[in-house]
Amino acid sequence: MSAKKKKSKHEPEGAILCRNRKARFNYEIEETFEAGISLKGSEVKSIRTGRASLNEAFVIIEREEAFLVGAHVAEWPFSHAMNHKPTRRRKLLLHKREILRLMGKVREKGLTLVPLFLYAKNGKIKVSVGLARGKRQYDKRQDIRKRDMEREADMESKGR
Repeated sequence: MSAKKKKSKHEPEGAILCRNRKARFNYEIEETFEAGISLKGSEVKSIRTGRASLNEAFVIIEREEAFLVGAHVAEWPFSHAMNHKPTRRRKLLLHKREILRLMGKVREKGLTLVPLFLYAKNGKIKVSVGLARGKRQYDKRQDIRKRDMEREADMESKGR
């Protein structure tokens, strides 16, 4: 028998294809947004097979357009000679009013936009983007301490 993995309250509805594991550790996420992403066919195939990474990725806004920068999507080995570049900038599909709102928050409060997940929803690949504030070193240590205490309490309650 296999136990089903419990979904976190932060995770999106669709099947998660790629996750930025360090995002919640390095940043305090204030809001999340769902964005479409403009991809080539070979990129879609690579992402669906799990050959993508968001570890060093971030979102920038230029000329009222949002772009995903630094995301690595491996080349599709069965594609033709005109394969995609693994770390190219990919346009995010958001409404103009959302982009303007995000621009204002990033400028005013010193926040940043971090990709959290790549996931499939209704046959499309979406990106969950978080409006985040960077954590200080002592905040990270507190999170580790809190997580360890919760783990120990769970172990004691289970009688191990």
